[in-house]
Amino acid sequence: MSSLQDDTESMREGLHRLGDNMARAVLGKPQVIRLVMAALLAGEHVLLEDVPGVGKTLIAKALARSIAGRFTRIQFTPDLLPSDITGSSIYHSNDGTFTFNPGPIFANVVLADEINRAPPRTQSALLEAMGEHQVSADGQTHPLPFPQLVIATQNPFEYEGTYLLPESQLDRFLLRIEVGYPPREVEHELLHSHRQGEPVDDLQPVVTLDEITRWQKRTREIHFDPTLVGYLLDIVHATREAPEIQVGVSTRGALAYYRASQALAAVDGRDHVIPDDIKELAVPVLAHRLVPRGTLPGADRSNVEGLVRGLVDRIAVPV
Repeated sequence: MSSLQDDTESMREGLHRLGDNMARAVLGKPQVIRLVMAALLAGEHVLLEDVPGVGKTLIAKALARSIAGRFTRIQFTPDLLPSDITGSSIYHSNDGTFTFNPGPIFANVVLADEINRAPPRTQSALLEAMGEHQVSADGQTHPLPFPQLVIATQNPFEYEGTYLLPESQLDRFLLRIEVGYPPREVEHELLHSHRQGEPVDDLQPVVTLDEITRWQKRTREIHFDPTLVGYLLDIVHATREAPEIQVGVSTRGALAYYRASQALAAVDGRDHVIPDDIKELAVPVLAHRLVPRGTLPGADRSNVEGLVRGLVDRIAVPV
């Protein structure tokens, strides 16, 4: 067996371990786990949306405990300052020097809980760090840990005391995922399994940071047939030309779409992208990057998702 086949098989087995480990704590959410793992392989970040209490924080904790890395949680509040995220310099009077004290953004898995409760300046500090993979303080640049995944959460139905994320900031997230309620039978099992504590607290690491770094490099090598690249671009350009859409997908969004398709193929154990990868990712990758005409940005998610599905349905799948 070739070295490439060995790497592919090792990644397939490792991802299976990671998914199974997370599923021990996150019941009834295989699709959400699958998409979060795809974001991890793509080296990008995730925005989880839904009402409180459906498992958004649990998903981040389960991933962090399954990886042998550092996990931090940032609870976003109206009085949170940018330095509370990135860190600050501490002055030492005895020798007149400054020492940088790293903030919670310096971790491998960062949970940004209720990100829309902080003012735009604080949101920007987090999203700048996500985009540049570094923070600057007192004229010095500090690189962030690698690999890193930021999982942000927000409640899309509560607007009092919140600040909408602008499109330029939403564009930093590879995927926006709606968690949803679990099925009744899963919720019944959940009530039983959580009687004596949280199963997530018992999770142990099953993959290392070095393994994730190798998998991310291997994911970039997933084969993407030129015909399917054309299909992906047909969908992207349709968002820019549709009369009901005011702002279509950017070039950065198209690149995110490409990388997400490669990552989803890797999660499913394939070494090539198929049309179903592109179709399945259209809503989670593209919907939050669009602004429909006649509505406020972010005001009607279901409307935007419907527009994306309609565009994908109208575009012929290549044979």
